[in-house]
Amino acid sequence: MFRFAHPTYLYWLALVPVAVVLFLLMTYSKKKSVKKFSDSVLYKQLASDVSSAKPVLKLVLFLVAYSLLVVGLANPQIGTKLEEVKREGVDIIIALDVSNSMKAEDIKPSRLERSKQAISRLIDKLENDRIGIIVFAGNAYVQLPITTDFAAAKLFLTSIDCDMIPTQGTAIGAAIDLATQSFVGKDNKHKALIIITDGENHEDDAIEAAKKANEEGVIIHTIGMGSPEGAPIPVYRNGVQVDFMKDHDGNTVLTKLDQLTLEKIAGEGKGQFIRASNSDDGLNTILNEVTRMDKKSFGTKMFTEYEDRFQYFIGAGLLFLLIEFMISNRKSKLLAKLNLFGEEKK
Repeated sequence: MFRFAHPTYLYWLALVPVAVVLFLLMTYSKKKSVKKFSDSVLYKQLASDVSSAKPVLKLVLFLVAYSLLVVGLANPQIGTKLEEVKREGVDIIIALDVSNSMKAEDIKPSRLERSKQAISRLIDKLENDRIGIIVFAGNAYVQLPITTDFAAAKLFLTSIDCDMIPTQGTAIGAAIDLATQSFVGKDNKHKALIIITDGENHEDDAIEAAKKANEEGVIIHTIGMGSPEGAPIPVYRNGVQVDFMKDHDGNTVLTKLDQLTLEKIAGEGKGQFIRASNSDDGLNTILNEVTRMDKKSFGTKMFTEYEDRFQYFIGAGLLFLLIEFMISNRKSKLLAKLNLFGEEKK
C-alpha cells in the first residue's frame, strides 16, 4: 500500500509549469532586447563564450530537484503490515437516479450533477461507516458494492452519468430491492438507504418495496431533486445546448418532482423525506439521522504500519541541486578544444 503522509505539499508541484512559462518568456524578452539594441554579429562576438544550451539544462536540473524535494516533503510511505481492524459504523447505500429527467436544470448545475456533488461531500464526512452506490433508471445496477474505501467511492461517483443505463424510466422499487439484497449481514439494523431522485416512478410499486425493505431492517430516506412546477430537459450536443427534449407530438417535456411518492416511500421506510433546493441539498439532515442510528461492529483489512521513503527523494533532490549549482552558464573550454566535429579553424 502506497500513500503520502502529507499530500497537501504536492500542490507545490503546480509551480513547475509556471517556472517553465516564466523561463520561456524571459528568454523571448532577452532575444527581443538584443535584436533591438545591438548588432547581432557584434553580440555573438561579445557573448561567444556564453552557452545557449546550459541555461536550459540548469533549469531542467533545478525543476527535477525541486520536484523531488516536494515529493520528499509529502513523505511517500509504503504499507508494511496488514491487519484486521475493528470498526463501528452504519452501512449506507445511496441509490442515485440517472434517468434523463435528472438532466433538468431547476437545481443548478443540474439535478444529477448537484446530487453527485452532495454525495461527494457526504463521503468526505464519513468515518467508520461503509458505503455502496446503486444507479437506476429503467433498471437498477450496483455501481459500487459496500466498502470502506471512500477514495474508490469518489472515483466511481465521477463516472456516473445519464447515458450509462440504456433503459430509460425510474424504477425506484427495483433500486430498493437491489439495495436490500446488497447489504452485508443478516441483522435487522445498522442499514440506511438514501434515495436521490425526482420521484417520477413509472416502473414498479416503490412504496410496497420500501415496506418490505423496512421489515428487513433497512431505514429509507428520500431526497427529492427538482421542483413541483417542473422544468424542461435540455439536449446538449458537443457541450452546447441545442434544444429541449420533446415527446412524440413535438411538445417540450416537463419533468416534475413527485414529492408525494417520495414522502410515502420515506414513511414506509421509517426515514425522512427532504426536498433539495439550490441552497440546501438535504444530505446534511439525512447524515444527522444516520449518525444517530445504532452502530455495528465489523472488521476490515487495513495497513497499520508504514515505512517512510522521504529520505530517498530528499537525497536525490539535493544531488540534482548540487549538480545544477556546479554547472556554469559559459561554454566549456575543454569541449571547444576537442573540436569534436572536426571543423577547420580559420
